[in-house]
Amino acid sequence: MCVTEEVHVTAEKPRSSADRLDDDDYPAYTMGRAAAMLGTTPGFLRAIGEHRLITPLRSEGGHRRYSRYQLRIAARARELVDQGTPIDAACRIIILEDQLEEARRINEEMRRAGHGPRPETET
Repeated sequence: MCVTEEVHVTAEKPRSSADRLDDDDYPAYTMGRAAAMLGTTPGFLRAIGEHRLITPLRSEGGHRRYSRYQLRIAARARELVDQGTPIDAACRIIILEDQLEEARRINEEMRRAGHGPRPETET
């Protein structure tokens, strides 16, 4: 999944509470809880949202809700910012890392399917 994608919880199949606990994309965490888990502030989460790194889902009351997947992305942003990287640059770096990972995944799938060049081997 791309980091800028929104995750939508559908009503196709009712999910049990246990299923939700195992779902990395389930928006289980409030902004306050997410900030506390990351050791940061709600303002930091809002800022990475403004830079479109993550897009939290909204509860029926309009409150931001974060998934574990989004918290991992936010934690990576926090690491970069703590190392002195400006927040806008940190967000861009993470988006580019995600795009590179996706391109590598697609290339590997194409190689397995017999399309595209084979990786060079050392002789």
